[in-house]
Amino acid sequence: MSKGGDCVLPGRLQRRGGFAVVDLEATGSSSRRHRVVELAVVLLDGDLGPEGEFSTLIDPEGPVGPTHIHGIEPRHVEAASAPLFGQIAPRLLGLLRGRVLVGHNVGCDRAFLAAEYARLGVEFPAVPELCTMRMAAMREPAPAGLSLLACAEAAGLGGWTAHTALGDARTTARLFAAYAQDHPGGPVQAEKALARAAGVEWPHLAGADALWVGRRGADRTQLRNVPSQQMVSYVRNGGA
Repeated sequence: MSKGGDCVLPGRLQRRGGFAVVDLEATGSSSRRHRVVELAVVLLDGDLGPEGEFSTLIDPEGPVGPTHIHGIEPRHVEAASAPLFGQIAPRLLGLLRGRVLVGHNVGCDRAFLAAEYARLGVEFPAVPELCTMRMAAMREPAPAGLSLLACAEAAGLGGWTAHTALGDARTTARLFAAYAQDHPGGPVQAEKALARAAGVEWPHLAGADALWVGRRGADRTQLRNVPSQQMVSYVRNGGA
């Protein structure tokens, strides 16, 4: 995507759902054996315009896993009174409903979400997915590597703390915005995914939603998790 260019897809994409860019940190690599310990969702409309961002630590009900990778320690989860996944699950369904799921290696993110919902007796639906890692692999020339860091650097994006759910989700959203515009077939692929997303039947989950709390504590994150107060400014017109 060119610097200073408008971050807009063709007009026929307007007013048709949107995208949910998801990233998570987990206690290990197996969705069957390990748990989500941090989750972030960045919402974009059908034209890649910013709609909101949401993030929270999650109590994994056990060890937090590889702190040397994600930087999360048990004391962070305890100090924030982080909610259980089941306590944020109803609101998360509402955030994802009707949207295309986007991620860097999105299949991994989806597997963890599906496993967490399965533990609650809820089947995660087969939603349309767009993967920035796969989009990167098809580019000419391809990035030197397919990690989020390598892809972001190749696209001229930087300035975030890797392996934080919100930082990675923000960067993936910027990368997706760039790829969706200049990737061969990107606009058509996005349009088809949006159309499919509109027809997906989503489950409903009863229950009050707990406060989402990020790494900096409940007070700061509570403001960040209100779309009207904290928008995703990095993909607006004239953005990166």
